[in-house]
Amino acid sequence: MKKTALMVGLTTAILAGGLSVAQADSHKGKMGMGMRHSFEELDADADGKITPEEMTAHMQARFEGADSDGDGALSKDELVARMTERQAERMAAYADHMIERHDANSDGKLSPDEMQARNKGKMFEKIDADGDGAISKEEFSEMRGKHHGMMKDKKASE
Repeated sequence: MKKTALMVGLTTAILAGGLSVAQADSHKGKMGMGMRHSFEELDADADGKITPEEMTAHMQARFEGADSDGDGALSKDELVARMTERQAERMAAYADHMIERHDANSDGKLSPDEMQARNKGKMFEKIDADGDGAISKEEFSEMRGKHHGMMKDKKASE
């Protein structure tokens, strides 16, 4: 029994890791992708420690939640459904964050002015390296290269 629980836990952890990689790759590091669990979520008995049994139970519960037909295995459709659900949760959280950060008039919506007010043209000025008031193809490519490099560095540090 203990061996079975360990195998289920390991399989689920590997599967969850695979889903994380797939989701992170599909977003190229946006919105802090990847599965992240709080300590409190994993510490089921709230004793200040996470045991292998708590980790296995947590992963088993996540697996069972994704196994919509209850057959003990995850089909492609179940995997896609779970990944879509997680993606929608993160997107909703990010939308809430954006509104909280930029909604100057507290109406729960973002106008173009509210979205642009934060940077006030600073981003354009950064990209326009030669200061001619326009962004050349070279300046645009340079910006994209720097942004891609930052995302790689961010992923490597996580």
